[in-house]
Amino acid sequence: MSLTAVVIDSLVAICLLLSLIKDREKTKTALRIAWNAVKRMGPSVLAIIAVIGLIVGFIPAQWIASTIGSEKGVLGLLIAAALGSVLFIPALIAFPLASSLLKMGAGTMAMAAFITTLTMIGFVFLPLEIKELGKRFALLRNGLSFVVALVIALIMGLIL
Repeated sequence: MSLTAVVIDSLVAICLLLSLIKDREKTKTALRIAWNAVKRMGPSVLAIIAVIGLIVGFIPAQWIASTIGSEKGVLGLLIAAALGSVLFIPALIAFPLASSLLKMGAGTMAMAAFITTLTMIGFVFLPLEIKELGKRFALLRNGLSFVVALVIALIMGLIL
């Protein structure tokens, strides 16, 4: 376990202890609510683990590195941004997936572009967006979002 995890777990334990000392009943109620949330989210978390496992299991790390790795440069950035634009993956799955892809050799800028376009661009919902908000607005919003996502990815690549 990392030092960060130990520090966070220790802070949580201390806060829980202080909460128990201050008001035992409220703490018990809060823990019951938290336990129910864990039970409710359990299947989703298992699904996330399964999806990531399948992706990591079926896509070779060498392919990831050669397609969206750091050495691929702008092309890798554009491929990751395009994938993020067209895929419909909840952010709850996308973040751990991006972490796994980084470990397999994907570039930081590419993963920043993937996550950013995934959350900012709604290619799947584009027909509905055009119907409700108009073609010009929908295309302009998605186009500008794509450009901004690329700028964010470049900044993240420079920072990290």
